[in-house]
Amino acid sequence: MSEFKYTLSAIGQDSHRFTSEDKPLILGGVVFEGCDGMLANSDGDVVLHAITNAISGLTAQNILGAPADELCKKGITDSTAYLNLALEGLKEKKMKLVHASVSIECKKPKISPRVSQMRESIGRLLGISTEEVGITATTGEELTAFGRGEGIAVICIVTAIKE
Repeated sequence: MSEFKYTLSAIGQDSHRFTSEDKPLILGGVVFEGCDGMLANSDGDVVLHAITNAISGLTAQNILGAPADELCKKGITDSTAYLNLALEGLKEKKMKLVHASVSIECKKPKISPRVSQMRESIGRLLGISTEEVGITATTGEELTAFGRGEGIAVICIVTAIKE
């Protein structure tokens, strides 16, 4: 009997406001120096949150709800911990990520100078090649609060294969 593989895709979204707290801005696992961080009970990595939500769409296991809240209560606020929980669920479902596309809406910071670093970080975290990580950014012509600089919104689509 031959093995049958097929692809699945899912969308994830997240957004956060900037905070005046002394907190670093982390996007896709990369620290952006000199920028306000995100208002969140975690480190506020809105990119990793959107990816985690997309993976949750594949596995039907909501990570950025009760599981993330429990980790926060234990003092675990690094968004890579939430992402790793989602990736464990993916493994349990016998799925493997093959691509991630991330779209970021914000006025600040400028994303393009850090895209290479973000792609490398996300690829490493997801266990996929940098070439399989796409990142785009826009201000959305400043039509939303994100485009006007009040926060950051991210939409992500991930593609996986299931054996």
